[in-house]
Amino acid sequence: MNAADETIFLPTEADTQALAARLAEVLHPGDVILLSGPIGAGKSALARALIRARLNNPNEDVPSPTFTLVQTYEHPSGDIWHCDLYRLGHPDEVFELGLDDAFDTAICLIEWPDRLGSLQPKGALTIEMAAGDGGHSARVSGPEAWQSRLGAVLA
Repeated sequence: MNAADETIFLPTEADTQALAARLAEVLHPGDVILLSGPIGAGKSALARALIRARLNNPNEDVPSPTFTLVQTYEHPSGDIWHCDLYRLGHPDEVFELGLDDAFDTAICLIEWPDRLGSLQPKGALTIEMAAGDGGHSARVSGPEAWQSRLGAVLA
C-alpha cells in the first residue's frame, strides 16, 4: 500500500521551498528520496531547497551534482547526499560512488533514479516532478512506512 499518492501544485519557488522545508523536518539518516521527472521539472530546485532547509542555512552553496555525480553535506544528525545519476552508464556504478552504504547511513536525494535500475531502495519515497503552465507539480508516493511522517508534509 502506498503512504501517499498525492500531487502538490507548486506555482512559485516559495511553494517549492515550503514543501522542501516540511519534508526536511521529517527526514532521518537512511531515508532515500527519488526525484524523477524531465529536465526542467524542478528536481534540483526541490533538492537545493531541502538541503538548505535541513542545514538551516538559506545561503548554503548547493551546486548541481551534474558533473560530480554526488555532493555531500555534513549535518550533526546525519549527512546529506545529493546525487545526479543522469550520466551513470550502468547501475553497478552506484557501488563505485559509495551510494549503497549511503542509502543506509545518510539522507539521499537521488535525481534520475531510473539509472539505479533494480538497485532502487524499496523503502524510498518517490517525488515525480513536472513543469507546466503556471509552475511545477510534485507527485509524492511511497511505501506505507512513510504514512505517519507525510501527514504534515502533504497538508
